[in-house]
Amino acid sequence: MTLQQSILLAIQVSIMLTVFGFGLQARLEDVLEVVQRPARLARSFLAMFILMPVLAVLLARVFELRPEVEIALVVLSLSPLPPLLPKKQDKAGGRASFGLGLLVAMALLSIAWLPLAAHLVGLVFDRSFTVAPAVIAKIVFKIIVLPLLAGSVFRLLMPRRAERLVQPAGLLGRWLLPAVGLLIVYLSRRELLALLGNGTLVVMVGFVAAGLAIGHRLGGPDPDDRTVLALSTACRHPGIALAAAAANYPDDPHVASAILLYLLLNLLVCLPYVQWRRRRRVEPMPG
Repeated sequence: MTLQQSILLAIQVSIMLTVFGFGLQARLEDVLEVVQRPARLARSFLAMFILMPVLAVLLARVFELRPEVEIALVVLSLSPLPPLLPKKQDKAGGRASFGLGLLVAMALLSIAWLPLAAHLVGLVFDRSFTVAPAVIAKIVFKIIVLPLLAGSVFRLLMPRRAERLVQPAGLLGRWLLPAVGLLIVYLSRRELLALLGNGTLVVMVGFVAAGLAIGHRLGGPDPDDRTVLALSTACRHPGIALAAAAANYPDDPHVASAILLYLLLNLLVCLPYVQWRRRRRVEPMPG
């Protein structure tokens, strides 16, 4: 097993542990809440899977970006939200139930939507860009659906042990991913520095900020829903983005570095929004 494969495996394990921790606490109503409100689900789909890919294509057309940066923006805009997001949304003041339900719904929808959207984007760029549904389905079921079901079943069979496992599973999954991220940054430092310039930083920061604004605007009247959809629109699943990039550009290692650069900038750009939403939630009502 190569170092890159080992790092990718560590990322998948950390995500699976985090989703397993969600399953230890999740209820069926949490997962079904999004489906029970189809108008909100439609707005979420519009924000994440329609407007963001359109924005990625426009940015690639307007700016003279490096090819690997263009590819990274496109595959990220097509990917569903990351499994770590419900915890961040909860900290920002959004409802974890909506975040968890949106996680599952968008992951399942991406199995059918991502291959079609990738084909359409390929037509726009006049290049072959395909994603096999089986590849996306394998990732979704392996690191989202199965760990979530395993955690839920474990909670039903052994509720007391499940309560004791929630914190260790969450801590392990939460700290393993940053540790792997730091390792990737160290090993890819030259590739990351090589990507800077040609407007890359401006475009990626603007892309994340636009995702926050689009999701916040389409989140509806509920402030908590706005927070959840804003973060969901701005943040994307690194595993699915990397798989889509590897399937189409296996000989270009710089695409993975561009995706990593986006994730790092995403953390920096989203942090002020998370703090702002948290302060707004705790501010006393006027009068």
